[in-house]
Amino acid sequence: MPGGEAGLPEEGLSLWLTDWKVPTGIPWEGRRVVALVGQAVAGHLDVHVHPDGQAVEVWMLDVQPGFRRRGVASLLMDTLCAVYPTAWINHGARTREGTWWWNGYRDPAPQRNVHNRPPAEWAVYFDAVAVASDKAQNAHLNAFYGLDGHRQEVYRYGERLEQEADDYARHYRPVREAGLDPAGRQLHGAARLFLPPAVHAYVHDRTQDPSGRAAALVEHVGHGNLPRTYWNGTRHAAFEDAYHEELFQDAVPAQPATHLVFTVRLPPADPLPAFHALPGSVDFTAGADIAVELAALAWRSAGQPAVTHTAAFTPPVSAAVAPRWPQDASAAYRARYDEAGFRLSPEAGQPAAEPAYADRAEDISAMADRLMAALAERSRSAPPLDASPPPPSRQPQQTSPPPTPGQGQSMR
Repeated sequence: MPGGEAGLPEEGLSLWLTDWKVPTGIPWEGRRVVALVGQAVAGHLDVHVHPDGQAVEVWMLDVQPGFRRRGVASLLMDTLCAVYPTAWINHGARTREGTWWWNGYRDPAPQRNVHNRPPAEWAVYFDAVAVASDKAQNAHLNAFYGLDGHRQEVYRYGERLEQEADDYARHYRPVREAGLDPAGRQLHGAARLFLPPAVHAYVHDRTQDPSGRAAALVEHVGHGNLPRTYWNGTRHAAFEDAYHEELFQDAVPAQPATHLVFTVRLPPADPLPAFHALPGSVDFTAGADIAVELAALAWRSAGQPAVTHTAAFTPPVSAAVAPRWPQDASAAYRARYDEAGFRLSPEAGQPAAEPAYADRAEDISAMADRLMAALAERSRSAPPLDASPPPPSRQPQQTSPPPTPGQGQSMR
């Protein structure tokens, strides 16, 4: 650990390797190493990994302000070298802060750093011209700040590398991005919800019927309001998306969130919507709604991630991924859902709920007829009313005698 850095607490320190789903234009799989202290993110390292696992390109290393100069960056980079023990690593060009940090860092695998080896050994994975440009920038910053930068380990440090890099640039073998095909398979998308307390208590109560709790969750969300998110090939990856959002939230919520994973299929008769495929997930790029068949639901509380509730829908339920904007909604979507994604009427093929006492409709109608007939009969047999009521009797009114002088009236 570089001098002057305080140590990290051993209790509650953990590392998490997960997917990194950001469109950077690089057709390699995105991976992220996250350092956690308790439930606080101390820092993260974002990289791209070649499909064969033998080359890694560092994209960004970031440490949160409260954890700087405590060895977090070194821990993350050491972890990367351990996770990919035989891969070439391209650390790229460094910023001002990165230059100072690298000067104090001790690379555990300098022999796998492409900056330290001739391009003949790694040129099939990285563009030799781009690597030479990054090395020139790093050397310039070292000179500007008067740093050594481990120059004794760098291949041809400070020399002009244009010709050699140009000679090996033709060896570079770009790969075509191999993405997930969403057709004919289950897809899993996550949402993070803050439910009303009563709903939260009900859906996480394991003594209640899972099917009823799942139906309540879908009704709460809306059948036409499934999330616009990355749709994964596995349920585990979808739960990781929800947990990732939980970790990188801006503020600590007052109540635990519910991590909800929808399992869907695209209707086989519908054309595939436009999408961007990643190795393990797809991002539907079209702004319109997407009709899906909801096959299952899984959910867990952020406060109890070890307890997962599941329920399957047999047969699958008609649902839809919400349109990006209300004006993007298709005519079929508007006929079925309102702008909030809730159903306007029962689904086609499903009987509408019968009104109360529907099985006694004939009896009630017959009783009403009898009552109306009896009322009419009484009206016919009643004597006619006299139009001029008798005058009121004119009996003398009794008045109280006046009070005796000197005596008051009794008040009761």
